Amino acid sequence: MSSRRRFLGTLVGGAAGLAVPCLTPAMALGRSRRGAPLQVTRLTDRLAVISGAGGNVVVLSGPDGVLLVDSGSMERSRDLLEAVATLPGGRNVRTVFNTHWHWDHTGGNEAMRKTGARIIAHENTRLWLGTQIWVEWQNRTYAPRPQQAWPTETFYTSGKMDFAGEPIEYGYLPQAHTDGDIYVYFRGQNVLVPGCVLAVGSYPIIDYCTDGWLGGMSDATRELAGKIDDKTRIVPGMGPVQGKADLLAEHAMLADLQNVIWRLMLKGMGTPDIIAAHATQKYDPTWGNPDLFVHSAYRSLYAHCREIRGAV
Repeated sequence: MSSRRRFLGTLVGGAAGLAVPCLTPAMALGRSRRGAPLQVTRLTDRLAVISGAGGNVVVLSGPDGVLLVDSGSMERSRDLLEAVATLPGGRNVRTVFNTHWHWDHTGGNEAMRKTGARIIAHENTRLWLGTQIWVEWQNRTYAPRPQQAWPTETFYTSGKMDFAGEPIEYGYLPQAHTDGDIYVYFRGQNVLVPGCVLAVGSYPIIDYCTDGWLGGMSDATRELAGKIDDKTRIVPGMGPVQGKADLLAEHAMLADLQNVIWRLMLKGMGTPDIIAAHATQKYDPTWGNPDLFVHSAYRSLYAHCREIRGAV
């Protein structure tokens, strides 16, 4: 246990230097860069992306209001509402989707509820927001969020809705980045929003503390790729807009490293051994520092070892 604690301490101590795409220590606390202007990027006549308020926030405009995918961080909620108000229909936030529970994507929920918006998420996201969570890889405990921050409507599998004439599809991605991940697909606009299941510029976070796992991430990226075409624009949880080729590249990396890390685990290697063996070496130039990813992948694979071996 002492060597494990030392290794976790190294991970947490170095977290500020890792370009992690979701739930960074600052954003986890709702501390996006205070004072930095938010950026509004138009994707289509009706869709825009707002960045800088925590995670990316996607806005669908209608004549009588807007729909958001994610709500950013707590501290930037006022700035976010001001940015949304500059878009058509933006003074009336009617509906908000939460792609998962992390506070850089749900921090603005309270502010959105005060405007009268309904909030839709997977049931597991509601459960996580309402309970205390210890995130081992950050070495911090998250207090339950107030009920005002909880989703007002939840689902378990998938669904469809119409917002101001725009058809919207949404669905569950089981045990991927967390165990409450969802995607939102604006099929008419050909824009997919998968939250932090798609990472940009760094290895994806696998939050095993809330039941995310490497196999689920691999399955989710494969499933999403099957829903879209080469012209689909994908808005990740953080970072610039991507395409299908980027999603497929992440899937290939995840599927390969699942096999690589599992084989090393069967040889008795622990996380420090796998890192020292440079198991991720061919992907590091693209995805960056692998330490947190390897630690999370290892812990998640260990939790699913029986089903990997076909025991259940």
